[in-house]
Amino acid sequence: MRIIIQRVTEASVSIDGKVAGAIGQGLLLLVGVGDLDTAEDLAYAVRKIVNMRIFSDDNGKMNLSVQDIKGKILSISQFTLFADTKKGNRPAFTEAAHPDMASQFYDQFNQELAQFVTVQTGVFGADMQVSLVNDGPVTINLDTKVR
Repeated sequence: MRIIIQRVTEASVSIDGKVAGAIGQGLLLLVGVGDLDTAEDLAYAVRKIVNMRIFSDDNGKMNLSVQDIKGKILSISQFTLFADTKKGNRPAFTEAAHPDMASQFYDQFNQELAQFVTVQTGVFGADMQVSLVNDGPVTINLDTKVR
């Protein structure tokens, strides 16, 4: 899995002009599922995300997790995180999971996150417009194959 984690003060996703999901303070996740991803990758990603200490404590140090601040997560599927740009000018997506597998994996990922924090989502495969206020800015790249 490849996941872009953004610390936000607010974020929302709209489809056809209608808000599908919105959060206040928390994390915006852009989630890509790869064709070689396993249940182990999913568990690793959930554990890292809910425990990642990227929110400021009373001393201004990044020392608190999304759980600690009672934040929320907006999770957006994004297969383009598996873009291969080595050849030519058109990205290839051969390492991205097939949509059937990716959709099930993404749903499972969100269900497991929801055991720890409130999760809002977009719609898998939809044309979505994402709005956010990146706090910091803090943006982290998580690749479950690079541990």
